[in-house]
Amino acid sequence: MSAQGNDLGLPGIVHVLPTPEALAEAAASWLARESEESRAEHGYFAIALTGGSTPKGLYRRLTEPPYREAVAWATWMVFFGDERAVPPDDPQSNYHMAHEALLSHVPIPPERIHRMEAERPDLEEAAREYAALLADTLSKAPGGAPRLHCVLLGLGENGHVASLFPGTPALEAQRRWTVPGRADYAPFERLTVTFPVINAAQSVVLLVSGAAKGPALRGVVEGTVPAARVHPAGGVLIWFLDQAAADAMRAAP
Repeated sequence: MSAQGNDLGLPGIVHVLPTPEALAEAAASWLARESEESRAEHGYFAIALTGGSTPKGLYRRLTEPPYREAVAWATWMVFFGDERAVPPDDPQSNYHMAHEALLSHVPIPPERIHRMEAERPDLEEAAREYAALLADTLSKAPGGAPRLHCVLLGLGENGHVASLFPGTPALEAQRRWTVPGRADYAPFERLTVTFPVINAAQSVVLLVSGAAKGPALRGVVEGTVPAARVHPAGGVLIWFLDQAAADAMRAAP
C-alpha cells in the first residue's frame, strides 16, 4: 500500500512506500499495467532501463510471480538510459546488472534488447549510433525527440539522473539524443540519453530509496540538481520513494 507524498513538494505523482521491498512491489505492479496498456495501444512497449540498487530490486521482483507469467514480455523493446564505459560482462555495467537481475529470466527476444556499447573506444561514434537507433526505431514526440513509453531512472546522491551529472556538457544537449557523459566517480566515462529524450517519454519513473537521497530530493524541489530538469512535456512523472528517503527529504535543510 502506497501513501501519496504530495506534501513533499516534488513535481508529478508521488508514492511513498514503507520499505524498499514495498517500493519494488508497487513499481512492478505499475509497470505491468503500463506495459499492458502500451501493448494494447501500440503493439509494443518501449522502455529505457537504468542501473542502481533500487531498480535492481524492481527487476528482481518482475522475475517472480505473478509478473514473470503475466507480463507480455515478447512485446517489450528494451533500451538503456545510460551505460558505463566497461564491457557488458563487467559487474559495473548497467546492462550486466539488468541482464543478471531481469533480462536473463524473462522471454524478451534478444533482438529487442538494445544495449549501449559504451565499451567502444570512440564514445562519440557510439553515441551517434545509439541516437540513430532510437530515432529510427521509435515514434517522434512533438519536439522531434524519439518517444519511449517509459524511462526508468534512479537518483544519485548528487541529484544526477541517467549519466547527466552536475556541471557537465551533457546537461545542455538539446538536439542530440545520446551523448558521452562524465561521472564524478569511477568509471568516469559514460554514455547517456539526454533530457530531450527523457522529457519526451510517455512516462518517467524515478525510483528512490534510502536516507542518503534526502538532500538530492530536496535539490529537486529547489531546482539545484540535474534531476530538477525532468519534466515530461507530454507525459507523466511518477516517483516511488521509500519511507527513509521521504523522511530524510523532510529533514533536509
